[in-house]
Amino acid sequence: MARGVEFLGSEVAILCGAMSWVSERNLVAAMSNAGGFGLIACGAMTPALLDAEIAATKALTDKPFGVNLITMHPQLMELIAVCTRHQVTHVVLAGGLPPAGSLEAIKAGGAKLICFAPALSLAKKLIRSGVDALVVEGMEAGGHIGPVSTSVLAQEILPEVADKVPVFVAGGIGRGEAIAAYLEMGAAGVQLGTRFVCATESIAHPNFKKAFLRASARDAVASVQLDPRLPVIPVRALKNAGGELFSAKQREVALSLDDGKTAMAEAQLQIEHYWAGALRRAVIDGDVEHGSVMAGQSVGMVTKEEPIADIIAALVGEADVALAKRG
Repeated sequence: MARGVEFLGSEVAILCGAMSWVSERNLVAAMSNAGGFGLIACGAMTPALLDAEIAATKALTDKPFGVNLITMHPQLMELIAVCTRHQVTHVVLAGGLPPAGSLEAIKAGGAKLICFAPALSLAKKLIRSGVDALVVEGMEAGGHIGPVSTSVLAQEILPEVADKVPVFVAGGIGRGEAIAAYLEMGAAGVQLGTRFVCATESIAHPNFKKAFLRASARDAVASVQLDPRLPVIPVRALKNAGGELFSAKQREVALSLDDGKTAMAEAQLQIEHYWAGALRRAVIDGDVEHGSVMAGQSVGMVTKEEPIADIIAALVGEADVALAKRG
């Protein structure tokens, strides 16, 4: 983990994955103050909103933290400029390969660039293009997911690229024993999201947290793409009426495409806006029945609301014990 600590500038190489509406100033600052590494979830924020969020986070911590940007954001370059103005040390690009000019702009601004690698071929391509670190995230994760499990991706990617750039493993990690295993395989650290949702410092609605505390691994299911024309990336969330509503939304958009009333680009926006609105309804408003309760399969290991410092201490303690037994 020393390599990950050196890269991040934190005490432990544990990142808190960027979760829209959840990973805001309070959780991010608390994560970094506790020795981990917080990431602001920019999501659909405007440059002005991101500017305010970074400033507010800086007021709560003097420790390093990063910003997670979505590659498809129409104002991506302006968001990168905001990060540069604030001298953000680490920028994560999620949602696809870096668009033309974005990688150069981030690095020119002095930030280290982290990208997601859902396959070995893409990991190699990203390294050739100049990214500084990778996140390898499996389908067990919450939110938007790919089709391959964490354990398979780690076995495939770590032996090939871990000696070239720091690699952080994510998806389905809930205990320190798993962290120890991935470190032994060559990871520089890990990223967890679901485990931190019920942190005391998380602003998630009490209903949202209660849904996590009640859930088991099998309750966190992936959404299904009903029409191949729709750009639906599967989303893992707790089973509820909201999942059924999303299926209905897909059917509605598909019919609109059939009738020629909606262009493909507009269809994609409608799908993305659905998720953004549904997630806010659950996280902020507490509507866990009709909103989207995004959660990874590690949700069954979230058993109580507790401070982030205690969660990190437990994870590190479990990893220490596991590595000591091997020794």
